[in-house]
Order: sequence, then structure tokens, then C-alpha cells
Amino acid sequence: MAGNRTFTMIKPDAVENGYIGPILEKITSAGFKIVAMKYTQLSKRDAGEFYAIHKERPFFNELVTFMTRGPIVSAILEKENAVEDFRALIGATNPQEAAEGTIRKLYAKDIGENAVHGSDSDENAAIEGAFHFSGREIY
Repeated sequence: MAGNRTFTMIKPDAVENGYIGPILEKITSAGFKIVAMKYTQLSKRDAGEFYAIHKERPFFNELVTFMTRGPIVSAILEKENAVEDFRALIGATNPQEAAEGTIRKLYAKDIGENAVHGSDSDENAAIEGAFHFSGREIY
């Protein structure tokens, strides 16, 4: 059964380019309710832990550097079928391959600076949400 919550981050590139408002507008216009949100900056340790799944990949250090170069906006979103619907809203990881009107097509620069993160499963949404909103019962 599909869950009704997912996790997202507006990444440093989108924050730097002033896209927080337009991205949040797209999210809420698509029927998502924001149930938790914060503006913060990841430490290298936290970014490394969050992206530990990619630790052995050649782009890992570049990813950690990118994710710590400036503030992010992290949020828990609620909607029926949240993970799948949000993945459709953000579009393909590579904005060149993303469908017209998706967040990444509109606001991402390239595959590395792709504006937003969206959880890829209900299980990861719970893990990622708890990572960013520790101490809160959000799931």
C-alpha cells in the first residue's frame, strides 16, 4: 500500500537561484500539504551520512561538497500516493530528460545540480524524513 508522506529537499543550487517560492508553489499546487519544513545547512558529516548509499561512487565527494555549499529547505509532504506522485512532479534526475513542466525541467541546471531531492520509496521517505526531523513524530 502506498504511503501518504514523502520527504524532499530543495537543494543549494535552487536556494541560491531564488527558486524556493516557485518550487513550494508547484508542490502545493499539486495537492501536497507541507507538514514539516525547515531552512538549514548540512554539515559535511550529515551530508556524508545522508548520502552514504553513494559512498563508493566516484561522485560522492562532489555530491557532499555540493550539498554543503549553501542552505537547503527540507520538508515532509503529505498526499495520497505521496512518493510516486512527488517523483512524477519533480521529473527525471537529469533535467534534460525531465518532462515539460516538472520541477527539474523548470529549475535544475544539470544532473548534478538538479534542484530537488525526492524520496524513491515509502521506506526511504520515512528514513530520510526522520534524519532531517529527528525528535519529531512525523511518520
